[in-house]
Amino acid sequence: MKGFHFSQYVPPEQKSGSKFDQLLNIFQQLLLITSGDVEQAMAWMNQLDRQYSLTDDKYGMGDFFEELKQKGYLTEENQEGRLVMTPKSEQTIRRSALDEIFGKLKRSKAGGNHQTPYTGSGDELSSDLRSYQFGDTLEQISMTESIRNAQINSGLDDFRLMERDLEVTEKEQKTQTSTVLMIDISHSMILYGEDRITPAKKVALALVELVKQKYPKDTLDIVVFGNDAWQIQAKELPYLEVGPYHTNTVAGLELAMDLLRRRKNKNKQIFMITDGKPTCLKEGIRYYKNSFGLDRKVVGKTLTLAAQCRRLDIPITTFMIATDPYLKQFVQEFTKVNNGRAYYSGLQGLGNMMFEDFQRNRRKNIK
Repeated sequence: MKGFHFSQYVPPEQKSGSKFDQLLNIFQQLLLITSGDVEQAMAWMNQLDRQYSLTDDKYGMGDFFEELKQKGYLTEENQEGRLVMTPKSEQTIRRSALDEIFGKLKRSKAGGNHQTPYTGSGDELSSDLRSYQFGDTLEQISMTESIRNAQINSGLDDFRLMERDLEVTEKEQKTQTSTVLMIDISHSMILYGEDRITPAKKVALALVELVKQKYPKDTLDIVVFGNDAWQIQAKELPYLEVGPYHTNTVAGLELAMDLLRRRKNKNKQIFMITDGKPTCLKEGIRYYKNSFGLDRKVVGKTLTLAAQCRRLDIPITTFMIATDPYLKQFVQEFTKVNNGRAYYSGLQGLGNMMFEDFQRNRRKNIK
């Protein structure tokens, strides 16, 4: 009979990743910056290659572009015959954003739910015990505790396991949450030479992928707002661009509330990423605009909606990408009226703050 042979284990050398994977990471960042313009991203890749020697004689930039098509990241099969991203490429960008922003997040074995301090009908056992009730399943019965009770109640000589002896393990109550993410696409999001829309898109992509992977029973709607507000799909995020718009926060909130009104979940919340004050209202077919300071009419309507959300138990978390004192004053008043939460954030750390509040709101909204 052949036995076992043991030898010293020598771990394999850790590879830093293939040349393709390294270039793909850079290319994905450029696709976000160019709002999905593949040709522009390719041109920038060539410029970076000339400046920083990203490739060599064995593997050139042409090889990388060809491999992108072979592996299904790009396609020319469209009406215009131009190179465009495929759904595979869009999904890879979402996953990359998730790893970059929420990389320290511990993956759970079972996804799709949020734990609360309450017990009830769920799918994960807790450490709490109670007496058996009609309808409890067999897997909930704690055999050790039940047998111990039977021994105490009937003794060893006449051992019987009766219904009165049974104890069951409680199940954790699971919650579903409906979230609306509002993204400001007014012109100021690229004003003064600072690109604020790309980090906002990246955070939104990470949040979408987080919900898909970890909380698949949740709903996540995305709303963009400028002069008007409209809903977009997750697949449209990489292509999102800033327009020559004012900031109609009222339209964004009205649409967000309308979307949440259709959701049957008890837990609802709004996240809003913006860098400025509300400056626009729509009155019939006419736009009322005032970019010079805080307009009393626009602010009043915005605060009215914040109060309405509070009455509907919809907290609003505002991520203000600006530090102007008068803007802080407005956000403080808006947050107070809604009883929500506000962050005055730079572009760095935006994702981590959003994730922390994403989790916190789920725990505190249960009633």
